[in-house]
Amino acid sequence: MSVMNVRRRHISAAALAAVTALGLGGLTACSSDSSAAGNTDKFDVVASFYPMAFLAEQIGGEHVSVTSLTQPGQEPHDLEISAKQTARLQDSDAALYLKGLQPTVDEAIGQSGIRTKIDAATLTSLESHAAESGGHEDEHGHEDGEHGHDHEHEEGQDPHVWLDPVKYAEVAEGVGKAFEKADPDHAADYKKNTAALVGKLNALDEKFETGLADRRTGVFITTHAAFGHLAERYGLTEEAISGLDPESEPSGARVKELQETAKADGVTTVFYETLVSDRTARTLAADAGLRTDVLDPIEGITDDSRGEDYFQVMEANLAALQKALGAK
Repeated sequence: MSVMNVRRRHISAAALAAVTALGLGGLTACSSDSSAAGNTDKFDVVASFYPMAFLAEQIGGEHVSVTSLTQPGQEPHDLEISAKQTARLQDSDAALYLKGLQPTVDEAIGQSGIRTKIDAATLTSLESHAAESGGHEDEHGHEDGEHGHDHEHEEGQDPHVWLDPVKYAEVAEGVGKAFEKADPDHAADYKKNTAALVGKLNALDEKFETGLADRRTGVFITTHAAFGHLAERYGLTEEAISGLDPESEPSGARVKELQETAKADGVTTVFYETLVSDRTARTLAADAGLRTDVLDPIEGITDDSRGEDYFQVMEANLAALQKALGAK
């Protein structure tokens, strides 16, 4: 089975070329109350879910008031926007979201009168990753074709870009530029905060690069196809039980294929996540004689998360992958 060896190293000035046609509004300390945004004396930002809210908080600092539309513990793919939330959108300065992940959010923001609308998907490249089809040919083969880098949200494109620290840093660069444009009085602070965040993301990328370099296998099994960008970044192969939708049920043929893959590639672990049922993962693991463990897509932080923020949970993900892949 092949691994994907696409390498894109640290963010350079060229990455900023992706920041085009931006409009923006405000943020601050992230509120757990999804109806709390709007009409503060700060730059009010509504974020679609945790990875976007985290960016807004880190970049905006004391100048922003951030509210997430997705509550902690709520599966973001299933979010339905309430009438109250839709009304609150109108009172905010900016909306930060990732088009293609939450259709009701896309619709609500698209129909709103918010002056600044930041689509994170336009700030980096969304690539297509295999959902239920293996994603690689044979042990020494290569993935068919090169992944495109256009920013059109085609069917099948993987929106989970925040799980690749380099792509997440690209998004951070774009959000920082947008904040500077929308709130020029605080542009210097936004620029400084963005640089600090990108530096931390580059350091995280180095940890993953080094920590996964010497490993026994490069294949891992997950509940749903959230880790395609991470796998591609570090030359791994993700085999997902389901597709991009975490609630979809795998076919019997897919389960059998995964059992064969686990045996052929020395897979030790089936990963599940905290916000969706682990039933299918545990059943597959039991039938194949494998362990289970958590690999968190970081779509929300809860009491069950292995960390209190993005960086802590990503460190826990790295440790889980190192153990499962036999990394030294």
